[in-house]
Amino acid sequence: MRQGRPAPAPFPALLLLRGCRLLPWTPIMEKTIEDPPTSAVLLDRCHFSQVIFNSVEKFYVPGGDITCYYTFAEHFIPRRKDWIGIFRVGWKTTREYYTFMWVALPSDINNKSAKQQEVQFKAYYLPKDDEYYQFCYVDQDGVVRGASIPFQFRPESEEDILVVTTKGKVEEIEQHNEELCKENQELKDSCASLQKQNSSMQAELQRKQEELETLQSINKKLEQKVKEQKTCWETELLQLKEHNQKVSSENEKMGIRVDQLQAQLSTQEKEMEKLVQGDQDKAEQLEHLKKENDQLFFSLTEQREQQKKLQQIVEDMKQKETTAAKKQQELMDENFDLSRRLSENKIICDVLQREKERMERENDLLKKENSRLLSYMGLDFDSLPCQVPTSDQGGAGQNPGLVYGNPYSGIQESSAPSLLSIKKCFTCKSDFADEICDHTLEQQQMQTLCLNCPICDKTFPAREKQIFEDHVFCHSL
Repeated sequence: MRQGRPAPAPFPALLLLRGCRLLPWTPIMEKTIEDPPTSAVLLDRCHFSQVIFNSVEKFYVPGGDITCYYTFAEHFIPRRKDWIGIFRVGWKTTREYYTFMWVALPSDINNKSAKQQEVQFKAYYLPKDDEYYQFCYVDQDGVVRGASIPFQFRPESEEDILVVTTKGKVEEIEQHNEELCKENQELKDSCASLQKQNSSMQAELQRKQEELETLQSINKKLEQKVKEQKTCWETELLQLKEHNQKVSSENEKMGIRVDQLQAQLSTQEKEMEKLVQGDQDKAEQLEHLKKENDQLFFSLTEQREQQKKLQQIVEDMKQKETTAAKKQQELMDENFDLSRRLSENKIICDVLQREKERMERENDLLKKENSRLLSYMGLDFDSLPCQVPTSDQGGAGQNPGLVYGNPYSGIQESSAPSLLSIKKCFTCKSDFADEICDHTLEQQQMQTLCLNCPICDKTFPAREKQIFEDHVFCHSL
């Protein structure tokens, strides 16, 4: 309260002012030279446990500086662009700060012991309303690392104030109060307009910040593309240099090749002259060859006539060959018939030969039987004279080895066939009285159904007659 001049009244006046409070002057927050780093990171992605605020009051009296005390967590390392801001409760992003102060780095950053730090906010930049605010520690990436409890900016509890002053001083105070009210109203109007301007500038700043971030991301992408394009260009330049070197070497080779081609061209020109001369010579030779061609055409005509005569002779010879082939086929058929007959005769001869052998074996058996009978009668077969029967007596032949005849001949003729008529098959060991055993007859029939080669004795089935004929014909080649 300012001291006023003494009142003219002789006695001081006693005035009771209840709830008297002067409205504070609301200063406009000055724009700092450098804005703090902020981000659009939402509240739920912040970390509030790395910076702890200490000794935060429930409310602060307006018009005075306030000191913020805080302590770093064990593993948190502060950086140069970190800052502490005052935010209205309910903020969403770090761009909604009211005021801020840069954080002073501690003298020993690597010291892990928790040492309390502080930062002081001037009264001129503090809020003038009675809303709830809180301290927030924001790092240089725009991420909140710690937040305090809410607090307010309001005076202490209003109590009755007893003021003893003179009447003149009261008038002076009232006049001064009216002036302050007018000034306060003007400042309020100015503050409202400035706040509107500030909010619009804040929105514009936020939009510019977002555009800046977008441009920065685009710039990063463009820088990356420029780097990639630069690398690509360098690679292409290197390839072009290598290609240029190759082209230069190829040009040198082509120059050498051109010299060689020129030399070859001169050589070919000389050869062309020779060819022209040779062409003239060949033209003369062509005329000579045409004459020879006429002569050859005449001789060719004669040869064609001779060829026709030869073709006639060849056709006659073909007809003769056809006739000879037919005769050969007939001879082959006759030869096949003869071969078949020969094979049949051979089969019959083999059968007769086997019959002869069988008869000889039976004769031996009969001789042994006769010797046995003679020994039974007490006679010696060798001492008896051998007599050959000349005729049949009584319809039965006599055995030349018996003197008095066969005592069993009458019985054998009347009751059973003779010993000579009884035969035994050497294959199946069965007796038979006919000329041939059934088993032997089957073998003869099988041999008759087979075709035997008269040269190599190879046997073919009767159904393979053509193969047999071809086989026999191959022996005649």
